[in-house]
Amino acid sequence: MSREIQLANRLFHMFQDKYHEEVDEMKLHKLMYLAQRENLVRTDTPLFDEAFRGWKYGPVLKSVREAYRKEIFPIDHGEELSEEDEAVLESVFQKYGEKSSWSLSRLTHGEYSWNQSRRGLNDNDNGDEEILLDDIRKDAERIRVRRRMRRRSDIK
Repeated sequence: MSREIQLANRLFHMFQDKYHEEVDEMKLHKLMYLAQRENLVRTDTPLFDEAFRGWKYGPVLKSVREAYRKEIFPIDHGEELSEEDEAVLESVFQKYGEKSSWSLSRLTHGEYSWNQSRRGLNDNDNGDEEILLDDIRKDAERIRVRRRMRRRSDIK
């Protein structure tokens, strides 16, 4: 099983365990994007290798789309994730899991990385440009700076 599918499967299970229903595909893609960004915030290394695509409603992983369409989720996963991976997914799930798919879509539309992949396209145009990891790193740095500022203000 690919790393992307393994992580998406874990998020799928987390959602199902908490809400007793399946996460919709749009939300799963956005949670995966936010997990990638969060890992970059924490370690400056990617959580997985596959590049997102800048689709109309936000970042999409083609492997996750294909797996979701084939209804392979949930998978009994024999492979365990590392504590660090679990911590990233848990953090993202706690912060964003209850938000609607459309809310997460709007949130990702504010990301530099998604906007770069959509250059030259109108809002309603379909697109399939790769979202560059270096652009997601810029989004991660913005989050890092915001957190540092918040910690400083909490100290005062």
